[in-house]
Amino acid sequence: MSRLKGKIAVITGANSGIGLASAKRFVAEGAHVYITGRRQEELDKAIQAVGAGVTAVQGDVSNLEDLDRLFAKVRSDHGRIDVLFANAGLGATEPLGKITESAYDLVFGVNVKGTIFTVQKGLPLMRDGGSIILTGSTTASMGTPAFSIYSASKAAIRNLARSWTLDLKGTGIRVNVLSPGATATPGLLNGLARTSKKSTRQYFGYFSDGNSDPRGKYVWLVMDAILASGAAVVRRVLASVAEKSK
Repeated sequence: MSRLKGKIAVITGANSGIGLASAKRFVAEGAHVYITGRRQEELDKAIQAVGAGVTAVQGDVSNLEDLDRLFAKVRSDHGRIDVLFANAGLGATEPLGKITESAYDLVFGVNVKGTIFTVQKGLPLMRDGGSIILTGSTTASMGTPAFSIYSASKAAIRNLARSWTLDLKGTGIRVNVLSPGATATPGLLNGLARTSKKSTRQYFGYFSDGNSDPRGKYVWLVMDAILASGAAVVRRVLASVAEKSK
């Protein structure tokens, strides 16, 4: 398969979960991929998992200097970006009445600020035909207990994408936001471990506990967004792996 042959992609938050699964697929499809993550040890493991065709740049998307360093590397090595996948994100499980300023700052710093400046700083390297993909969440439009700050941050992502399609009108650069349901990634499972809930089904009311590969299904939706033709659009996808329990 070579649908991304010769393409240059940047994926943030790619040291695990959906980002890592996407990096593997992009490389398999012929792209050279730059991946980022906050922890160098996890990035080193990701490089081994992806193999050839990947460059890792350690950094925190909420730190603008780290973003400058990432895009300086891309500019120096390849001079352009064909696919910019702003995937980095995290959450905090704090119900109303127990929401802390530190949790708010962390979640909005990574999910919203990080997404905004990832795209803004990467944009000068993009050209006609480029694809910007944002990771949203089904929680942006549904209530989830103790998850309001994360949900609000993902609602912001949806609106950013809608507005950016207007800002980028006429440039040939597409913007898509894809919204998976609860997916059994390390980040989500670690968060659940700090609660009394033992599975995504218990916490969110639907499943993805490892009996299938939801990340793989989501990656195919990402590929579809990259290869879509026509004007910039915003697509909200309720991932099939987030089926409502009967």
